[in-house]
Amino acid sequence: MNILMLGWELPPHNSGGLGVACYYMSKALALAGSSIDFVLPYSAEHPDTSFMRIHAATKLGPLERNGLGAYDASGSITDALHRKPGEGLHDIRDVQAKYIEFVESHVRDNRPDAIHAHDWLTIEAGIKAKEITGAPLIVHVHATEFDRAGGYGNPLVHEIEEQGLLMADRIIAVSEITKGLIVHRYRIPADKVEVMHNAFDASVMDGYNYDDQTYKYLEYLKAEGYTVAATITRFTVQKGLIHFMRAAARASERYDRLVFLLAGDGEQRDELLRLSADLGIADKVFFTGFVRGQRWRDAYTVADIFVMSSVSEPFGLTALEAAHHDNALIISKQSGVGEVLSHIFRYDFWDIDRLADQMIAIAASEGLKSELKRNIKREYTRLSWDDVAMRCLALYRRLLHGVAA
Repeated sequence: MNILMLGWELPPHNSGGLGVACYYMSKALALAGSSIDFVLPYSAEHPDTSFMRIHAATKLGPLERNGLGAYDASGSITDALHRKPGEGLHDIRDVQAKYIEFVESHVRDNRPDAIHAHDWLTIEAGIKAKEITGAPLIVHVHATEFDRAGGYGNPLVHEIEEQGLLMADRIIAVSEITKGLIVHRYRIPADKVEVMHNAFDASVMDGYNYDDQTYKYLEYLKAEGYTVAATITRFTVQKGLIHFMRAAARASERYDRLVFLLAGDGEQRDELLRLSADLGIADKVFFTGFVRGQRWRDAYTVADIFVMSSVSEPFGLTALEAAHHDNALIISKQSGVGEVLSHIFRYDFWDIDRLADQMIAIAASEGLKSELKRNIKREYTRLSWDDVAMRCLALYRRLLHGVAA
């Protein structure tokens, strides 16, 4: 099976869970015997990717690509594809136009059996590849513009998403929450959408040793009886961090041995810094900035509680990573990962009182904290990328043989 995989990032140059999911899905498909051509919008080294062929559609570096705001609120994305041959790459639409040009050229000489496009960033390229080759197009939705914007968002992005969903032969959604958005907001028939939850590969954490010097002050506080509630995410409106901050202040009013770790960066950074001061908890909130590698793993390990406060989170791989690092989980009801986990606390993203109560309950009860940590391990270890790959291959085969469902 020859698969053209259209993605926007891969580790270690990923800014979120999309690249992680693409990597492990592709690896599992390759191990199952598939041949994969993975097209990226930037040029970089990607260790441990010998199982597939990686193609760079542009000469941009990963940081240049990140600076174009693909994952932040999309208000600045206003132009249709307008790039002409030879022009520079100045914005996200320029890069997408170049990406489409590359894919168009590639498929003329390399016909795939299936085209697997991830999110709005690659949808137009997927449609073009389908037009040229006639191969079935699978659109894999990890997030919609409704999720990213925390509301309606950018009309142009919605138009691209709608076109892709209509043109797709089959749609994969990462959760029932995401399927609901696709069906109700884009008016796509429910039987065209298949839910495939993401999984977790614990081997990514092999060979890691926690460095207790990374967050030395937090370790000191923990020795004094404090509990660390953490989140590791992009600082965007989608992630509900304003609500998390207000819940942190509410909890601190009633329980003085909670501190809060916010690992990440994004467009809301300065707003969150000001809010922590305005709420009088600046001394209890620790901002790490963007983390990767050792500091990223250490952030999970130093935490006792992981909070996913998202306004709309199609899945949420970070919750599985946190569970692997022995965190108790509090997940907003608007996060898809809650569909595969039971031993967690859940709340509506806007309900800061309930979130405050849940953080206090876990911090104040060592027994409750231990029970949540112990039980969650039994659940996340059942999730397998091999199972996801087998379902993808079955889907590809059905489409190749003209079977709709």
